[in-house]
Amino acid sequence: MNKIKKNDVVYVLAGRDKGKTGKVFRMMPSKDKALVEGINYVKKHMRKTKADQQGGIVQMESAIHVSNIALFCKTCNKPSHVGINILADGTRSRFCKRCKEVI
Repeated sequence: MNKIKKNDVVYVLAGRDKGKTGKVFRMMPSKDKALVEGINYVKKHMRKTKADQQGGIVQMESAIHVSNIALFCKTCNKPSHVGINILADGTRSRFCKRCKEVI
């Protein structure tokens, strides 16, 4: 089970965007990568097409490895490790290991 999921707020631990926070809008578990809003921008050269008449250089987010991000706990206001509890009915819940608060 991945500890970081879509719509989680994460903190960047390494790279040129170190220290920034952003919201995950896509997870790629097969590649262990995530797309985070406003993090790891790259410039891509786009060709003119019938759909896109403009073309040119476009700035877009690139995937960042999961090891370089940590879940940002809203109660502690710090990045934290994530623990998983298995409840009696078999469902799983995530919690912050720093403040023991359920995420």
